[in-house]
Amino acid sequence: MMKSLQEIHAPTSVCFGCGPTNEKGLRIKSFVEGEALVAEWRPEDHHKAFDGILNGGICGALLDCHSNWCAAWSLMRARGVEALPFTVTASFSVTLRRPTPMDAVLRLKAWAVEIDGDRATIEATIEAGGKITASCHGVFVSVKEGHPAFRRW
Repeated sequence: MMKSLQEIHAPTSVCFGCGPTNEKGLRIKSFVEGEALVAEWRPEDHHKAFDGILNGGICGALLDCHSNWCAAWSLMRARGVEALPFTVTASFSVTLRRPTPMDAVLRLKAWAVEIDGDRATIEATIEAGGKITASCHGVFVSVKEGHPAFRRW
């Protein structure tokens, strides 16, 4: 079985969105698919906004973490190195296009639209049943030594 980027690069991370060791977290697992990162995730009952519908904040957390991993992976590729840089969210905006159902496996997809030095601009979506339910546009920055997120994985 193939390991996710999180399992390879951050196996002890406690991040709420993507940390493999956070038992109460979302535990996103991101995989490379062509020029994008993809993940499949299934909501649990405690993630709901109301019956049958995923909480919008959870949608935001899914998109933020998955996009951040896409930024790190994209910057690594652009630099031609083998180690992921440590990246953080500089800004992101989420558009909730329609209710995201609780009874479906959600597909996350993120891709870089621009790499500029230590910054990656990422677009991402959540899809359920073949329809995009939420989208994200974000800027993520590679941090240097001295930043609290440096060497976090």
